[in-house]
Amino acid sequence: MDFAFTPEQRALKDSARSLAEERIAPIAAQADESGRVHTGLMEILAESRLLRYTVPEGYGGYGIRVINLCIIREELARVSAQADTNFIMQGLGSFPITLGGSHEQKAFYLPPIARGESIAAFALTEPHAGSDVLSMTTDAAPDGDEWALNGRKKFISQAGDADTYTVFAKTDPGQGSRSLSAFIVEQGTPGFDDSQRLELMAPHAIGEPVFDNCRIPQGNLIGERGQGLRLALGTLDTFRTTVAAAAVGMGQAAYESALDFARNRTMFGQQLSNFQATQFKLADMAVSLDAARLLAYRAAWLKDSGQEIVIKEASFAKLFATEAAARIVNEAVQIHGGAGLQKGSRVERLYREVRALTIYEGTSEIQRQTIARQLLS
Repeated sequence: MDFAFTPEQRALKDSARSLAEERIAPIAAQADESGRVHTGLMEILAESRLLRYTVPEGYGGYGIRVINLCIIREELARVSAQADTNFIMQGLGSFPITLGGSHEQKAFYLPPIARGESIAAFALTEPHAGSDVLSMTTDAAPDGDEWALNGRKKFISQAGDADTYTVFAKTDPGQGSRSLSAFIVEQGTPGFDDSQRLELMAPHAIGEPVFDNCRIPQGNLIGERGQGLRLALGTLDTFRTTVAAAAVGMGQAAYESALDFARNRTMFGQQLSNFQATQFKLADMAVSLDAARLLAYRAAWLKDSGQEIVIKEASFAKLFATEAAARIVNEAVQIHGGAGLQKGSRVERLYREVRALTIYEGTSEIQRQTIARQLLS
């Protein structure tokens, strides 16, 4: 297995890092404390053409390669959690259309998403249905040339600001894996209310969309009736590895902050970095980062190489990287001492932001369960 970046991938990494440091970093603190999609960030991402990596060729994009998504997420998350979220949600929110949509649906919805003119959202989770997808209660019933959609979603990133939602609902209860279907719902559709927002410990554009006899055209069904679970799992299986890359970016930021602080903080007549306890923390951070990065890019490389089943490797990456990042951020706060608790400091913000990564797109417990099933099958 050759994990070396190609010249094109190295160039992408360099350009993404330059963009993040030069244009995003100056507004990162403000943007990351906003509970709305930050228009300034979206404009920067659109102008840079990075959003085009979330859409396939032929529909305004550069083609979707997981390793490119990982490269971009690592560099964006190192500087700004919201920039990372804004970027990847364009892919996550539109991928069901990419995966199962008709040519007409792709041609209409994907180019504006690639240009950043349309904001995408992925509406799967419900108040009582997270990892247990089949327990969702949102339903859709055919009625002439339309579908009548009823129910409630929760923890939907970019809700309230998104233009295009891919929504999952039960169309055939009792049919097991074929009980769900996926639909495209546009903001402003009668019966669709996406105004209810949620407040999280780290501000995030997230909400609780409600469907009350929401009427959508038959043509907004993605793929065939009963394919919703396949589209949902296909999307999550593709993007799960990129969560690991975002975790690496956050962990890298925390490690760099801790290293800089330890070198410049004087205690008992010497640098904090001279103490063995500090050195051990920094060593553990560096090893964990390297291991997490290798797991993430191995899973991405396997997926892009055409491997049909990389579920285990993606779960390895997501589990290890997100938990490692949480440990690294925690130790970075410890190295900073009281300064790490100060509201607005980089490590304080990271401490709040990193927590979500072990939960969304499959909790650590679900990843362990998935890994165990793969080992025992």
